[in-house]
Amino acid sequence: MAATAVITAACEREERGFRVEPPQAQLAIGTRLTPLQPGSPMPTPSQENEYEKNAFAMNEGKRLFQWYNCSGCHAQGGGGMGPALMDDKWIYGSQPDQIFSTIVEGRPNGMPSFGGKIPDFQVWQLAAYVRSMSGNVDQTAAPSRSDSMQVKVQEQLAEEVPPADSAPPPQPQ
Repeated sequence: MAATAVITAACEREERGFRVEPPQAQLAIGTRLTPLQPGSPMPTPSQENEYEKNAFAMNEGKRLFQWYNCSGCHAQGGGGMGPALMDDKWIYGSQPDQIFSTIVEGRPNGMPSFGGKIPDFQVWQLAAYVRSMSGNVDQTAAPSRSDSMQVKVQEQLAEEVPPADSAPPPQPQ
């Protein structure tokens, strides 16, 4: 009986943060997009997204990216009708609060506003996943890339390429 109590007390389980509190949305909605401002320059406070440290939240962001059809414009992050999300060129900023504002408020010429349609915590999960595509979050928490985005290894490419001294294929007459 005492041994069971000691073993139970000594067994420390891994703590996973499934209920991480999202940052406050009110701070992100007033995000400045340019350095221009009236009066004396004020430093821009940066807002940290706790979901960027949580693998579960970023995987949820990945699921929501497909669910809300973000890939329809951003094409798995590589860019399509919408800008690419895998590079370091961010039109409206790459900070978490700037991405939150882009999703909630929308942007001219294409990005619709999702404010009021997606709960704030899901927008923060999406923002964490979007930042993970360009390597802006800790790689230990970032979700892995889908199998469809995997590149072929060199051995597979060598098997597909015909040798240079082989005869050309017959031409139709």
